[in-house]
Amino acid sequence: MSEKVTIVTVTYNSERTLGATMESVLNQTCPEIEYLIIDGASADGTVALAESFRERMERRGICLRVVSERDGGIYDAMNKGIRLATGQIIGILNSDDWYEPDAVETVIEEFEKGGCDLVFSDIRLHKADGGSFVKKARLRRFQTSRDWNHPTMFVRAEVYKEHPFRNKGIHDDYGCYLQLVKEGYRVRTVGKVLANFRMGGVSNRKSLREAVGRIRDRYLWCYRANGYSRWYLVECLGIEAVKMILG
Repeated sequence: MSEKVTIVTVTYNSERTLGATMESVLNQTCPEIEYLIIDGASADGTVALAESFRERMERRGICLRVVSERDGGIYDAMNKGIRLATGQIIGILNSDDWYEPDAVETVIEEFEKGGCDLVFSDIRLHKADGGSFVKKARLRRFQTSRDWNHPTMFVRAEVYKEHPFRNKGIHDDYGCYLQLVKEGYRVRTVGKVLANFRMGGVSNRKSLREAVGRIRDRYLWCYRANGYSRWYLVECLGIEAVKMILG
């Protein structure tokens, strides 16, 4: 019997984009999924939109659960979803991103091969001007988020539950990944696009003040908090320079 996958989507006033995200879960080629919508007490139609998918989800064999209440931010909400998850594998999909139809099936196949604790893949990044490009998933000795794609990452449930997000900054997802690598958990990459990401969010804004904040956040709470070298400050500066160029 295949391992069950739980997908967690965190929402807050996400009515504009959530529909495409949920459609991508609904259209998975492997529909035996638990889908958790963790909402932060939205003031728009987010919860009603999520509930409108319930009948179609149930017909496909997808167990939908919608929780709406105030939380302590995006990573607090993600931690809540991870705690509630009953699947053996957990993926986190943002409310403005979407999966390719074979994402869950591909991930299950990778885990069933054995020998890994987390999997991530290539991702397609969509720019505001309508263009897009593929960001590759790679494993190298030098750790950089240029090789890593959170919307494509799936982790064994027991590992995620033992390593909650620190809720210290906007890069806690990458910090969690670095912690798992540092602790020796087994990582596998998939050389195909499994998810799509809309650029232009808080981690991509072209503001010098916000860029400085992101550099500090990434350096302190991703690299230094996990025991990585001070030289990774250069990497943090380089990431923000690329964002300024690409948008």
